[in-house]
Amino acid sequence: MTAPAVSIILPTFNRLKYLRLAIDSVFAQTLADWELLIADDGSDEETRAYLRGLENLPRVKVIWLSHSGNPSAVRNAALREARGDYIAFLDSDDMWMPAKLERQIDVLRASHRRWIYTGYVRIGDAGETKTLPSPKRWLPYRGAILEPLLRLEAAVATAAVLVERHLLAQAGGFDEELLMFEHYDLWLRLALHSEVELIDEPLTCLRSHGQHYSQEGIPMLAGRCRLLSKQRGRATDPRLRLIIEQLYARGALSLANMLADTDRRDAMKTLIGSSSNSLRNWDWWRRAPRVLLKIAAPRRLLTLYRRGRVRPAVSA
Repeated sequence: MTAPAVSIILPTFNRLKYLRLAIDSVFAQTLADWELLIADDGSDEETRAYLRGLENLPRVKVIWLSHSGNPSAVRNAALREARGDYIAFLDSDDMWMPAKLERQIDVLRASHRRWIYTGYVRIGDAGETKTLPSPKRWLPYRGAILEPLLRLEAAVATAAVLVERHLLAQAGGFDEELLMFEHYDLWLRLALHSEVELIDEPLTCLRSHGQHYSQEGIPMLAGRCRLLSKQRGRATDPRLRLIIEQLYARGALSLANMLADTDRRDAMKTLIGSSSNSLRNWDWWRRAPRVLLKIAAPRRLLTLYRRGRVRPAVSA
């Protein structure tokens, strides 16, 4: 069989309501030269019945997996089956605008770069446009994007990316040891090999809903630290290495500070572990004693201290 222009990687675990809409947006693409590789992570029978109904379609292949809950492993299983010149990613609760793939391939071929992403719009449960509070506004980064990625200034959504299959093989697939930030880890590796192109238009729809997988607090900070720790080993440029060390030190201190409320031993391990990579970081030395005091101080003393900082409201 002739290889398609694009292999679409779609991992899924249930969410049938959204999965149907995601797949509909693939079939609605103005570019018809694609294959759809659906990696099912052990969904329930209702979802599996729907997927079995797609297996007879000529451009669709379903990869049946035992449930792992590991997004990287599920995506990698589909990547091993990909034959296209380009790879596109679509999560089961997201959608594409009809011209998304065609526009990306046209722009990428004209630019002579090897990967590309688009802007996005947030949609709700019923497909309505949503405006969510965000501390950062959208900034359209293109070209050399490694440093903005490290600083989390460049927002690259998984469903917005299209990449040359050979570049993806060169960089490696998703890291199956990372359960958070695994997509950003891959973008960082792609950025080491190629500048990125951008279509600054919302050709990707990211859905926000009650079933959306999200972890904040300690899991998020721990994932961020693991990501930066990996980048320290890759960086060869002294300036870039210093930036990574500063970001890692800041993240590790925040993680240790949060852990001190629940697990002092892990908090101390995190603090000590970050010290060896923060010798040149004045901010770490300034903040570390406060975190150490929080770890070592008796709980009752901390409670009294916090109560003393909370001032009663004064009525007019």
